[in-house]
Amino acid sequence: MTWFEKLAIVVFMVLFMECFAWAAHRYVMHGWGWGWHKSHHEDHEGWFEKNDLYAVVFAIVPIVLFVVGLWWEPLWWAALGITVYGGIYAFVHDMLVHQRGGFRWVPKQGYFKRLLQAHRLHHAVEGKDGTVSHGFLFARKPAVLKAQLRANADPQRRAVRADKAGNLVSADAKK
Repeated sequence: MTWFEKLAIVVFMVLFMECFAWAAHRYVMHGWGWGWHKSHHEDHEGWFEKNDLYAVVFAIVPIVLFVVGLWWEPLWWAALGITVYGGIYAFVHDMLVHQRGGFRWVPKQGYFKRLLQAHRLHHAVEGKDGTVSHGFLFARKPAVLKAQLRANADPQRRAVRADKAGNLVSADAKK
């Protein structure tokens, strides 16, 4: 394999993992897997929470891919892409957002501030329903997420649409 093919696989897998993480967070963790994820939305004592079991389970896939990748190289590079995503996730979610491990930086502007705001808005809802921002690397504008939260909370405003700028507005706003 050429270095370009290897890099392309790694980059593709990082992007794929963001899509997978969004779907898993939205439909598993805030669905039938809420029993583990609930611990992440509640105060807890100690370093670990039950939600960390997801990391253990999800780590099985790249481990298997690394092993099988010894015989078929593209799988090894796919496993590396998943691992890179895991490292990014650990930094953004665990260290930056939740300040685990003594990390104490609060960004004042730019991309990391937007990620932090999006995740805090995700945690603004009690319970598993009505949450926003289920991804980790791509975050919508805070104003859009706040409008979506308001729409989720008010049954009269649940029908929302996006305007040309991508902002959520009430479906009856034109009336």
